[in-house]
Amino acid sequence: MELTTQLHLLVFSFLYGVVFSILINLNYKFLYNEKKLLKTIFTIVFVLVNVLIYFLILLKINYGMLHIYSLLMIIVGFVLENIIENKLILKLVARYKKK
Repeated sequence: MELTTQLHLLVFSFLYGVVFSILINLNYKFLYNEKKLLKTIFTIVFVLVNVLIYFLILLKINYGMLHIYSLLMIIVGFVLENIIENKLILKLVARYKKK
């Protein structure tokens, strides 16, 4: 695989990890619902849709070949977005408490 293709894959996987984390935060109410049937159905649909979107775009980038470093970049993007979000929330709470 060419170097440019690998760079595109790394950047895409990182950004998809960030987007996936944001989508989980936006859909928190549905993913962590008290009704087990609704929670199970929504979780399965949510994961299947996200995996399908990832692989459809992966088909365009490198013919659908999945590498371990692309999965690692998804995880890095997910974790980094959570860390940044938590720091922003702490800053906003600290500003609110000062007022």
